[in-house]
Amino acid sequence: MELPDSESVCLFPQAGVQHQSCLHTLQTLNQRRGISSWLARWFPKTPAKSVVALKTPIKVELVAGKTYRWCVCGRSKQQPFCDGSHFFQRTGLSPLKFKAQETRVVALCTCKATQKPPYCDGTHRSERVQKADVGSLL
Repeated sequence: MELPDSESVCLFPQAGVQHQSCLHTLQTLNQRRGISSWLARWFPKTPAKSVVALKTPIKVELVAGKTYRWCVCGRSKQQPFCDGSHFFQRTGLSPLKFKAQETRVVALCTCKATQKPPYCDGTHRSERVQKADVGSLL
């Protein structure tokens, strides 16, 4: 497919070409091409919802300065940490990456309903979580 000169300008900006025009051109190109089918399958536009991994938090010792990846999707077999299940199950979700500020024991959420991720805030005690089955959506 050949592009008209007005659209090719965006790829190699020239004086006087506005950013909005460039952005519009890129959007037009993407609409023409569409997202390839494999990309749409692996990275859905609408992410899946988290599932209840467990109904109680897990206490872990975090080491100061170390980076952790907390499981957001609830599908990891290495709770409360990510094992990549979100990717292979095509959830569209990503783990929460965080760095421990100090070495200490903390309770990390596994019900995935906390308002203070990755830390437990007691939401697992709610009737909504307690009535849910492990592995089910909230």
